Parts: sequence; structure tokens; C-alpha cells
Amino acid sequence: MTAHPHVPSPSQPARPRRLRTSAPMRRLVRETRLAPGQLVLPLFLREGLDRPRLIDGLPGVAQHSEDSLLSTAAEAVARGVGGLLLFAVPDRRDVIGSCASDPDGVLARGGRLLRDALGDHVVVIPDLCLDEFTDHGHCGVLDSQGRVDNDATLERYQAMAMVLADAGAHLLGTSGMMDGQVGAVRRALDDAGHLDVGVLAYAAKYASVLYGPFRDAVESTLEGDRRTYQQDPANRRESGREVALDLAEGADIVMVKPALTYLDIVADTAAVADVPVAAYVVSGEHAMVEFAASAGAFDRRTAVLEALTGVHRAGADLLCTYWASEVAGWLQES
Repeated sequence: MTAHPHVPSPSQPARPRRLRTSAPMRRLVRETRLAPGQLVLPLFLREGLDRPRLIDGLPGVAQHSEDSLLSTAAEAVARGVGGLLLFAVPDRRDVIGSCASDPDGVLARGGRLLRDALGDHVVVIPDLCLDEFTDHGHCGVLDSQGRVDNDATLERYQAMAMVLADAGAHLLGTSGMMDGQVGAVRRALDDAGHLDVGVLAYAAKYASVLYGPFRDAVESTLEGDRRTYQQDPANRRESGREVALDLAEGADIVMVKPALTYLDIVADTAAVADVPVAAYVVSGEHAMVEFAASAGAFDRRTAVLEALTGVHRAGADLLCTYWASEVAGWLQES
């Protein structure tokens, strides 16, 4: 006999509220659950600091000295955070970002410090891009007309990848949005025998105003914008092409950035990717929640958890967030 679905009658209505009657009931049927191990904490190492320096516009986040970098990372790992995304701010910048591929430069040194101190207890992910290291602030080298030269930049990325892999990186965060960057980095890693170093590809990265506080964090020298290589915020289908290209080039993880304002892109990416999907709650999104909470608009902890749950619910397996360590502590408590 064929079973027929129960159709409630007016005298016997459906009552979904039965599964919301208590906190234990809600926990029992919860569809989306945050876990510390899926959180990735961005960290900023500033060359020359002897103590952490708070960042204007990015509440609760600091540029770190080497000592405070290690102590902050160790605390995050103790709370179960799964990854550390490392950015570095050098004292010296030049037209090609030479410090980025210096084995003794601030980024390689920071990656080595983290790997030596924490081993394989956390995934160390240096950012592979030139914007923090160039005196013009762009993510690549410039041609004679002042435009970003895509293919010349790939050579710099390959040199950078070798240095960061030698320094102990588990993953490299290719964030520059150059065409072919994932394939170029993957070839360089494989040719050098770094077969186990993975690529976290910033596959769908939009030219967003919400990166503003981040540029304060890395002391960006950029004049103008990055709209010739980062994606137009008005475009949705384009992100599918970018993701497909990075997957074909060997990306181990694909990332969407920003996250909260691009949940449709997160969902689209999760629907097609056969690798883990990450999403980055960027500095401006972080700041909006922090400033609204400080003004009394809502409860901060509840808002943070709701925001991250929304990104995870949209399809992100990994959540890159400045709240990672704090949220991991909350999750341990509960």
C-alpha cells in the first residue's frame, strides 16, 4: 500500500512549534552547528613592535609583536580554533614587494614562529599577496603604464610561495585575484617537492568597501582601487566562473570574501564545489556588528553567533573571522 503524506485539516493543524518548546528540544533538532575547529583566526604581525597595538576601526583586533602573536595564537589553539591566517606588515616596501619573498622577511619569519611553536596542532595559513609589501599598495607588480601586470605578478607569487612553504606553511592563501594564480602557485610547489602544502584560493573576492578597516590594519599605501582585478559587487554569475577556474587549477579550498553581504555567493559556491568552502567575515562586517552592539542596538554575543551561523548555514564549511578565538571559547563553555 502506498503511504500518503499527512495533510493537516483545519481541525488538526500542523504544529512546527512543538520542536521549539524548550532549549533542549531546539538543540536536538538544530540543523546548523558551529564548532571551534571550523574557525580561522586572522592575525597581523607588525615588524618592529615590542607590544600589541590596537587597530583603529577594527574593535578588539591588534597588530602583534612576535611575542604577542605567539601568545594570541596559543590561546586560540587551546580553545580549539582550526586555522591561523597570517598577515604581515613590514618596515620597508618597494615597487615589487621584495620583502614578500625574503626568507628572513616578516611574513616568512612569522610563519616559521607559528609552525615551530604550534607544530601541527593548528593549520598555519600565510597570506600570499603583495599588497602589504608594495609601495603602491596593489596586489601585484605594475607595468610601464602603472597597471597591474598579471603574468609578471604570477612569477612573484611563485617566489613567495617557495619561501612560505619552506617556512612551514600548511596552506597558502592566494588572495591577489590574478588570473591563473592557483595554477602557478600549485606548479611551483609541486616542482619544489612541496606536495603537501595546500592552496586556499580566494576564488570569489569582491572589490568591497568593507575592507576599509583591514587597510588600516596593514597600513595600506593604496591610492585608487582594485576594481580591475577584484570582482564587481554587482556580478553573481561571474563568481561561478572564478570558482570553476580555481578548482580546475587545483585549489584545495575555495573562499568567498566578503561573507555576510555575499551569502548568495557562498550558497552558489557550496552548490558546485567538490572541496571545502570558506568565507571571510571581513573587517567592515566585523566593525558594523561591534559598533552597533556598543551603541546598544543588540546583544553582542547573540549577534556574533547569529552572524556566523548564517554564513555556515549558507554553505561555508570554514569561517574566517576576527571573533574566532572568542567564539571558540564560548562554544567550549556551552
